[in-house]
Amino acid sequence: MATAPTAPPPAAAWAQLNRLAFGPRAGEAELMHRQGLAAWLDQQLKPDEAADGESRKRLAAATLRIRYPAGDQYPAVDETRPLGTLAAPIEQVWPLADGKRPIAGAERQRPRQEVMAATLIRAVYSRWQLREVLVDFWHNHFNVNAAGDQSVAAALPSFDRDAIRPHALGNFRQLLGAVAKSPAMLVYLNNRSSRAGNANENYARELFELHGLGRAAYFNDLYSRWRDVPGAADGHAAGYIDGDVYEAARAFTGWSIEDGAGLGGELRLPMTGRFVYVEAWHDNYQKRVLASEFDPFQPAMADGERVLDLVAFHPATARHVATKLCQRLVADAPPPGLVQAAADRFIKLRDRPDQIAQTVRLIATSPDIARGAGAKVKRPLELVASFMRASGIDFQPTLGLLGELDGSGQRLFGWGPPTGHPDTADYWTSTSAMRRRWSLVLGTAENWWSTGVFDPTHAVGGGEVAAASVLGYWLPLLTGTHEGAEDLAAAMGVEPMTVLATDQARRLVALAALSPRFQRR
Repeated sequence: MATAPTAPPPAAAWAQLNRLAFGPRAGEAELMHRQGLAAWLDQQLKPDEAADGESRKRLAAATLRIRYPAGDQYPAVDETRPLGTLAAPIEQVWPLADGKRPIAGAERQRPRQEVMAATLIRAVYSRWQLREVLVDFWHNHFNVNAAGDQSVAAALPSFDRDAIRPHALGNFRQLLGAVAKSPAMLVYLNNRSSRAGNANENYARELFELHGLGRAAYFNDLYSRWRDVPGAADGHAAGYIDGDVYEAARAFTGWSIEDGAGLGGELRLPMTGRFVYVEAWHDNYQKRVLASEFDPFQPAMADGERVLDLVAFHPATARHVATKLCQRLVADAPPPGLVQAAADRFIKLRDRPDQIAQTVRLIATSPDIARGAGAKVKRPLELVASFMRASGIDFQPTLGLLGELDGSGQRLFGWGPPTGHPDTADYWTSTSAMRRRWSLVLGTAENWWSTGVFDPTHAVGGGEVAAASVLGYWLPLLTGTHEGAEDLAAAMGVEPMTVLATDQARRLVALAALSPRFQRR
């Protein structure tokens, strides 16, 4: 029988695990305290996939229900299936993108739901917590909307598996290239239809504004000619204007996917969903991007690859990415000195395979991250995952929980604008948002969506136990302190020595998880 802890977890380690992981599991803060942050980072920044056994086992065992009525050309379905699209090559999933086939909408959205479920499982159970935090960060940075397009949904497992996850702690230029060639992004930002003479600007604009240099480096309101941009005369433009977007769009013409499009005559591309470069669709003439001259008729894909080089290695990109990393890990308004230090390291290590990992290490070991404890509001994914991790619930994702997450405002892989979800407190603390956050915690504790039974009395002897015993055990796990126990008991309408049934104990623990100390990180 477990006994209630006599002391709260080490404060620094508890706070670090709320920033650099999806919250601590029981005993993890003490382990990190003994191990030290540096040693913990050494392991986290070089994750060994073979050592992530619990996460892999749960992914293999996970299932989701799928249910829909019969259509004109397909039967009704009501069954439980494993997460079958996660490891499937894109050509196996791509038929779901074919609008001419009679396929139920639930089948077309199945890949998104499976990636959502896998994201939750990894957030709760993966040993490599910092990688999962960074995977979530990059999915937001390189946002695609799988809820709004069946082709993006079909390509989402590949996007997660082949573009984001392998590079989340690696080299930004390689990550940028993987995203640029990913079918999900090519569909979402319309580059698959970009042709010489009719270049689509969507991807090029977001490459500059969101993925790379950032809005702060958009100088179009100041300069109308490329040569007037500071630094342009020396071939090192300090920012970009609309002309750079237009020229970059031309550089990416011909970057497409095998979606059955016609090539002239009776020739057509295959229907696999894979990336393809079509030379006949590329604008081969000279270009100028960020004051760099591109000679005409370069080798295949060279124009686009050069644009990616210019963006990835630009100082403004380093500042933009460093700002967003610091905003995610430290504070909504991160300290300028830390942002500059992170940007300097990002630029210095631009050719290193662990560029991102070493930039994150600098942020994670800075005094600013410790001083900022509690400054960030947990988004719904973090809120659910951290409660699951702290409570030890035997977690199983379900469609009910996935739908509740969508309703909470964090539509995983279904956010419409390319900006990605907001990462500041104002969006997540509105009146309506707070109500949904409370529902997420209470519903998880009381198993509204069949995600796992929570018995908070088991750790303190089982059966009917005193409120003081329940709070004495669970409050430090959830909030890092014993403070507030009497107030929580009073809010529940009980005295500390009141004996609680299991359902009452659940509500008391959920009430502790509604406190600001748990809701923030």
